[in-house]
Amino acid sequence: QVQLAESGGGLVQAGGSLRLSCAASGQTASGRTFRHEAMGWFRQAPGTERELVAAISLDSRRTYYATSVKGRFTISRDNAKSTAYLQMDNLKSEDTAVYYCGHGLDSEIVIRLGSGGIDGWGQGTQVTVSS
Repeated sequence: QVQLAESGGGLVQAGGSLRLSCAASGQTASGRTFRHEAMGWFRQAPGTERELVAAISLDSRRTYYATSVKGRFTISRDNAKSTAYLQMDNLKSEDTAVYYCGHGLDSEIVIRLGSGGIDGWGQGTQVTVSS
């Protein structure tokens, strides 16, 4: 299975920036590795459902952003390092949540189905934005 590990979360003041990383290792039962998988960043605040924040195709040609983060967050990936990133700028208090990365078969499926398009998750990293 593909294992994911997020890092880079923390406490930041409103208007600040953080960069999250998601390091991948291993492969699926069918032999797919990080470079074969679409990646998504999700977040979940207490009492809410996990929501898709950004997604990226395996070749980085397709990216997607939720309306709430468009223009402030940037998703990227480095297949040589088996790592996905989420650059978060101009953070707001409403961005406070646990952030998860997930891998899936296809970016369009992740975009359409959200969590339902994800085959595996990382453990999450807490992002807290103070106002």
